[in-house]
Amino acid sequence: MIRPREIGYTDDLLADRSVHRTYEDGRHEWRRRGAGGVVHWHDEHGNQGTDELLGHKIVKRVLPGGTVTYGRDIGFGRTLWGTGDTLTINRTSFGGRTGAILVGLGVTGLAVTASQLPPLHLSLEEEEELRRQAQSSSSSGGGDGGGDGGDWGDGNCGDDGGGWSDDDFG
Repeated sequence: MIRPREIGYTDDLLADRSVHRTYEDGRHEWRRRGAGGVVHWHDEHGNQGTDELLGHKIVKRVLPGGTVTYGRDIGFGRTLWGTGDTLTINRTSFGGRTGAILVGLGVTGLAVTASQLPPLHLSLEEEEELRRQAQSSSSSGGGDGGGDGGDWGDGNCGDDGGGWSDDDFG
């Protein structure tokens, strides 16, 4: 079992439909959805990048200069990053709050295992295949279009079908 550093966050929808994300470690991000569902973000320290949901609940984070990190949505508002050293937890979403309650009750099914680790590297072809799978899943109304039963658009941040979802890539 892996014991990553947990960092919770909350999202606030702003009037311009962007989101202000506040992390429990004191960091702040401002996030805006762009073309193709890619989320552009920047923080108070001048860091910036993009997050993109691929298929199979994989999130691709790209930083300036081309550095790529992958995360995996493991359910209940939780995203495991990189080698499993960091777990972000959406405290805004219903799934994130439910996950916290279940952990508090001692439900062991929420443990992070090696099988839940995101990939360390994907080829361009592998990424494209994941995008195709995500697209076909979302167009057929099923699959893993994102999250643990609704965290990618269940409404805490007012998703209107093309706007912001309350998790938007961990």
